[in-house]
Amino acid sequence: MKKYKLKNLDCASCAAKIEDGLLKLEDVKFVNVNFATGSITLDTENIEKVRRKIKDLEPDVEMIEEGSEKDKVKQSIFSENRNTILTASIGILLIIPGIIYQDLLHNTPYHFAEYLLFVTAYLIVGWKVIVLAGKNIIKGQVFNEHFLMTVATIGAFAIDEMPEAVAVMLFYIIGELFQDIAVNRSRRSVKALLEIKSDYANLKVGDELKEVSPEEIKPGDIIVVKPGEKVPLDGIVTEGSSFVDTSALTGESVPRKIKKSEEILAGMINQSGLLTIEVTKPAGESSVSKILEMVENAASKKAKTEKFITTFAKYYTPFVVFGALLIAVLPPLFISGATFDEWIYRALVVLVISCPCALVISIPLGYFGGIGGASKRGILVKGSNFLDALTQIKTVVFDKTGTLTKGEFKISEIVPANNFSKETILEYAAYAEYNSNHPIAKSVLEAYTSEIDNTKISEVDEISGHGIKAIINGKEILAGNDKLLHKENIKHDKCDVGGTVVHIVIDKKYAGYIVISDTLKEDAADAIKLLHNKGIKTVMLTGDNKYAAENYAEKLGIKEYYYELLPEGKVEHIEKLLNNNGKVAFVGDGINDAPVLARADVGIAMGALGSDAAIETADVVLMTDSPAKIIEAVDVAKKTRRIVWQNIIFALGVKGVFIVLGIFGIASMWEAVFGDMGVALIAILNATRIMNNR
Repeated sequence: MKKYKLKNLDCASCAAKIEDGLLKLEDVKFVNVNFATGSITLDTENIEKVRRKIKDLEPDVEMIEEGSEKDKVKQSIFSENRNTILTASIGILLIIPGIIYQDLLHNTPYHFAEYLLFVTAYLIVGWKVIVLAGKNIIKGQVFNEHFLMTVATIGAFAIDEMPEAVAVMLFYIIGELFQDIAVNRSRRSVKALLEIKSDYANLKVGDELKEVSPEEIKPGDIIVVKPGEKVPLDGIVTEGSSFVDTSALTGESVPRKIKKSEEILAGMINQSGLLTIEVTKPAGESSVSKILEMVENAASKKAKTEKFITTFAKYYTPFVVFGALLIAVLPPLFISGATFDEWIYRALVVLVISCPCALVISIPLGYFGGIGGASKRGILVKGSNFLDALTQIKTVVFDKTGTLTKGEFKISEIVPANNFSKETILEYAAYAEYNSNHPIAKSVLEAYTSEIDNTKISEVDEISGHGIKAIINGKEILAGNDKLLHKENIKHDKCDVGGTVVHIVIDKKYAGYIVISDTLKEDAADAIKLLHNKGIKTVMLTGDNKYAAENYAEKLGIKEYYYELLPEGKVEHIEKLLNNNGKVAFVGDGINDAPVLARADVGIAMGALGSDAAIETADVVLMTDSPAKIIEAVDVAKKTRRIVWQNIIFALGVKGVFIVLGIFGIASMWEAVFGDMGVALIAILNATRIMNNR
């Protein structure tokens, strides 16, 4: 799979045509043309065949290597559109004297000089459109904007409306010029968002620093990041401390303090101190690379609205052409006094106003702007279909640990029984949990400050869903939950303990229990409240016991919660909720959450601390691990959908009005051109608003 840039790709219908054409080639296994970024992703071994096919479909579009010299060349607005500006200028210089000359003659029959001016101007400004219309007709692709423009203008010449024929082509290319500028501006905004990768890294070789490409660096290498530089790769800080700007990754404007032994991610900007970093991931697997891949690939997963408009445009244009033909022919045959000249002109006005450009360009840009706007806030949405799904969410289901809580377990209480001391309970708990990687085990080991002699541990048996049985210094130790005590028939006086509890048994005698607490994230309760205010139901699923779940649910204001769940139990609960009305989102962070994330309508993963499995499976990734970002994601999705529908209603509404005015002879061709291009430009500018959403 390889990605290329498509130079001069200036219309969404052209992008669709290229994609459809390439899919028909036997050698092409996969193709996705992304109009918003002007790129193409291909899986093929015959690149030259693909290049030839693109040239055949769209002669002006050139496929170039990403990162090549051609790709790196930055052009000004004038140099990017030099030929169009020159063509339009010549057209204006020829049409103005033609109109003045015609006015001086006071509507007398056209003279040779007028024909010379108007025909020359028409061929200069319209030649490209006419040629493309002709080539498309030869290929069987009749109904498109070039065909509409050509028929409308040749028809205008046929009824002696030469100034208007030239004006249609002139305003069309001027409109295309402004349209290209707007689209390129949008692309630059997206490109600026994506240009958070560093171009180089300072590799430490002995006592010297060598500037190399990040792709050359391997995990374990040592790099140095100076103040003001971007962090090129993910790693662990081995020396130094600094404040870093994380806004490109998380959307947070407040700098974050990074010190020795802490993780640092590619894409962050070092603001103050000198940092020495041990690289942990190659360039292709860094956080920033994954973000860029997610954002750029998002356009391949299209929303239903986007797919509908593409299909709509295919049927809409032929319908308009045949409708205009009927307008031109039927009234003169059936209405007394109606002339063919008059009704052909009205039909031509309808053809001009009916171009679907505003819809097929602004809607993909709108969705891509929404994805880009969300990325600026530290929310990665993997497709416009998921943006649409976010607007329809009625239930948000949360995992507890690491999602609503920080996942930082600490011992809050040790309660001894049967004359055992706190120190004895903690010691045996630490020995029993010594070989476990569970967060609870880590919290016990952190609290036990003495050194562990692992020769005292002779047997360890982990009992799934219950706890651990171990032989330590000749004694049988049980460390686990209340279910383990009942399984082993251990007498104990207290079953219902709030929080996460580890019960300790020494040689079949109950010794007491350790309470381990996790802390809620600062914004968790506010996030739940805001979701409730939006009419969105919340549910909590956890593997914790009933009393811990009850305690956290009460603090958060969640009324519906389920406890002591294994991963398959969480999937079962999600499936029950999916049968209700509205879409269901699941928010999680661990490997065990991956099946539930995949099963939900929208899977939302915590990106900063979340597991790779959860991030890969999820449809939306929150880079700050903040539950409040869910509300922001829903708000951005709703704004995107609102703007997309504004464009649909506005474009179809204005075109509908102009079509009616054209049929009744109120709107002229001049107004039709202004209406068509004006609608397209306003719709495109409206779509780009989403990217600048604050």
